[in-house]
Amino acid sequence: MDLKERVSIVLVGTQSPGNIGMVCRAMKNMGLRDLRLVNPCQVDHLDAIKFAVSARDLLESARVFTSLEDALADSEYSVATTRRHGKYRAEISTPPEIVDRFAACAPTSRLALVFGREDSGLTTDEVAMCRWQSTIETADEFGSLNLSQAVLIFCYEFLKGAAPAPVKAARELAGSASLEPMYAHMEKTFLRIGYLNPQNPDHMMRTMRRIFSRAELDEREVASLRGLLSQIDWACAEFKGKKGAGFP
Repeated sequence: MDLKERVSIVLVGTQSPGNIGMVCRAMKNMGLRDLRLVNPCQVDHLDAIKFAVSARDLLESARVFTSLEDALADSEYSVATTRRHGKYRAEISTPPEIVDRFAACAPTSRLALVFGREDSGLTTDEVAMCRWQSTIETADEFGSLNLSQAVLIFCYEFLKGAAPAPVKAARELAGSASLEPMYAHMEKTFLRIGYLNPQNPDHMMRTMRRIFSRAELDEREVASLRGLLSQIDWACAEFKGKKGAGFP
């Protein structure tokens, strides 16, 4: 399967119907066809139809989801697009680097490019759900891109990077449908043994997500970790709480 045919564009909380239409046009220009919308504005608005131009078929076939987790469920790889840097927004790649990384992955794997709201982008929790992060380099004095412009740049890089699948066998990684339940199990277990601060469990869980995202787990490894967590649950059935004070 062609590289760009395995890429989905995911728009989270899009506020302008016109932007959805322009994204459809940008995708069709570059040969991408799978559009997913998470809690969008009105999709069948006249502005969306108007700006989609000849890509109305992409607009009509776009799938709508109520959560980012559901939109990523069948994608082993996901990329949070962001302009901001910070504690939870590190190791940020450029679009060509993302293309190169994905081109080296299993030829049956899928990748989701996730774009946030026009005015505020993706939340920290949404970024944490994605395996990789990427940003588009812009001029310092004005770095804000229109949503469809950002999508077009990423789609163009995948059009350029489309190439035959690698000959050697590559690992097939676990998708979000397996990873998210694992993280939920991990958080529950870590809270139970007193490893997480119950007032702010997300702080350490984001670190855990970064660690296991770098590890690029396959389904067998996820199952092994779930087994370990279950054994911890069983072993600490009589656990009364963490000794000492403070949390990591």
